[in-house]
Amino acid sequence: MSKRKSKDASLPVGECVSQVQRIMRERFCHQKLPDKPYGLDSQYKHLLELLRRTAVHGESNSVLIVGPRGAGKTMLLRCALRELLELQEVKKNVLQVHLSGLLQTDDRIALKEITRQLHLENVVGDKVFGSFAENLVFLLEALKKGDKSSSRPVFFILDEFDLFAHHKNQTLLYNLLDVSQSAQAPVAVVGLTCRLDMLELLEKRVKSRFSHRQIHLLSSMTFPQYQETFRSELTLPDTFPDSKFSQEWNLSIKLLALSRVSVSNPTVQAADILEANRMSAADSKANILHGLSILELCLIIAMKHLNDIYEGEPFNFQMVHNEFKKFIQRKSHSIHNFEKPVVIKAFEHLLQLELIRPVDGGVCKVQREYQLMRLMLDHTQVMEALQRYPQCPTDVRQWAVSSFG
Repeated sequence: MSKRKSKDASLPVGECVSQVQRIMRERFCHQKLPDKPYGLDSQYKHLLELLRRTAVHGESNSVLIVGPRGAGKTMLLRCALRELLELQEVKKNVLQVHLSGLLQTDDRIALKEITRQLHLENVVGDKVFGSFAENLVFLLEALKKGDKSSSRPVFFILDEFDLFAHHKNQTLLYNLLDVSQSAQAPVAVVGLTCRLDMLELLEKRVKSRFSHRQIHLLSSMTFPQYQETFRSELTLPDTFPDSKFSQEWNLSIKLLALSRVSVSNPTVQAADILEANRMSAADSKANILHGLSILELCLIIAMKHLNDIYEGEPFNFQMVHNEFKKFIQRKSHSIHNFEKPVVIKAFEHLLQLELIRPVDGGVCKVQREYQLMRLMLDHTQVMEALQRYPQCPTDVRQWAVSSFG
């Protein structure tokens, strides 16, 4: 009786919203795993079998999980690892090393992270190694149990796998895949990438050591299945403390499967969908343009014109300044004629914001006005940002759309 009473009790709206936020945060931010990957049965079985062979039979493998962002690559891998680690023979034996191309930006940092995750800092100590390969082999040797033949299996998980291909000589990839080909230690190298052309980025010697196993995650769900997935993710469970609020919430979710709620607005509105859609499609670089001064925006437009005229060739400050002066010298304009030092300051601010960057490979030192630069925005991004720029002068808009500088 008391249980039923507590479940049917009406809670303050603020407390209900806090409960909803906690549930949604657990589902989306903490990446709570489903019981089984939805719609990925064959890929799941394939990956699980590969990892099981390494963990149980000591067979080295390498595999690439390929798919667009949000396709479920990490979720698929984590589900497979979860099931595998439930096996008693695997649980205390397998080691995992997780690397990310976004964090481990060179081989030295990656090797340091491998050592840390394998808890071998004390073993390595102050030892000096002649090469990356020698260091990696030493780490794997240190993991062997008493007898020479028995070595603990290691899973190397490489997220953003394509970024590792940009490391010098691809040393990390070469040595990991080389170990997975040899009988030195049971190793599984699992790469996750959204690049379909990943193999083309590998050097010949690296590619020859890769098993060429690829697991592709392609969107196979129909629109009704998408709707059902979103609905189930956003629906409150039966155990929610306020049943009346839960029913109202779930009813609103059936109508609209995307939410932005607050204490003052505890249900989903159509305007929230439109706003969420706009925000999800937002371009971060284009958004930076909204905060620029008119002078900085004019310099961006001048660079856009130079890109159009010289077909993407690099430019320098002097060229941009000349283009800007041509605009200022027209009969009708609303922009003041800024002094050159002020324009240089605005140009340097664009460099700090990484909207422009110096051209690599410059050997001789040149004056800053003549240093070659590239614009890191395309024509579409500039034009879209102009449409949303607050109180943009009409003549500046007209200058941007004109076919000449």
